[in-house]
Amino acid sequence: MDIRAIKDYLDKDWLAVQERISASLGSDIELLNSTNASILSNSGKQLRPLLALMFARACGGKTTDAGIRYAAASELLHNATLLHDDVADSSELRRGRPTVMSLMGPSVSVLLGDYWLVKAMELILQGNDMDAAVIRIFSKTLSDLAEGEMLQLQKAQSGDTDEKDYLKIIYNKTASLFEAACVSAAISADAPEKFVTAAKNYAVALGLAFQIKDDILDYSGTESVGKPLGVDIMEQKITLPLIGALGKVSVGEALKVRAMVRNIVDKPELKDDIVRFVKENGGLEYARVRLEEYVGEAVGALDVLPDSYEKECLVELAYYTAKRMM
Repeated sequence: MDIRAIKDYLDKDWLAVQERISASLGSDIELLNSTNASILSNSGKQLRPLLALMFARACGGKTTDAGIRYAAASELLHNATLLHDDVADSSELRRGRPTVMSLMGPSVSVLLGDYWLVKAMELILQGNDMDAAVIRIFSKTLSDLAEGEMLQLQKAQSGDTDEKDYLKIIYNKTASLFEAACVSAAISADAPEKFVTAAKNYAVALGLAFQIKDDILDYSGTESVGKPLGVDIMEQKITLPLIGALGKVSVGEALKVRAMVRNIVDKPELKDDIVRFVKENGGLEYARVRLEEYVGEAVGALDVLPDSYEKECLVELAYYTAKRMM
């Protein structure tokens, strides 16, 4: 899957989203502008606005001004959450570069995240009749994000995360924003209800698959792109590969490993033992099976859409989620 080729295909729509993002962040404060420009220069794949534009087109409608605004807002909100997450996780690096938190401190990172968040909301509320419905969708996502972060922190302390907890966390922290991007896109195209439902089902399954893949890469595959293994473990996060491995051993051994995760801050040398435990007890294989299930759900949700190049790309993006190596 060539993400750049899709962006080139979107052409003026993609450029319009980029222009909306840049324009919405403009300020007469030089430090704010330069910091925002630095973040935009390291903005990653921008998958959420890409999905939004493709889904709006796949619904059979042309991209509207509302669709451009909602797509841009999804990227602004995503980056706002990353600025906040970097503080919550004490992250020094983001996509291989120093975070705002590490360079300017946690207070600045939180304030900047708030700024991006407000600009996302302003971008949605431009007077269109459908804006009120879409702002409620994005507001729910904000609530989901906060709840997911708090549940993750709670479970890091207790060390008793099970698969139900894990799925709630990754829905709230990842899939919910995918959902907001795709559902708002369908609404912007004045799509029938069955297409809006397809957008929801596709985005939720894709978001869950996306995060499961990230969590798999934290145990394997990341060596190929120069990232350290076991970052989640060091943050006391019990993710699906570890949950899968814990399900293959006795209750006593599982409790022992969970205790290791709880104590990882004081005993970082335990990380290698936990990574080895996951690999030796089928944790990666378990997570890959669940990953493929959610990819299948995402692809199946698209069946109701009319055939189009955009639909084909959405299918390929789902499969790409399972195959990507970073």
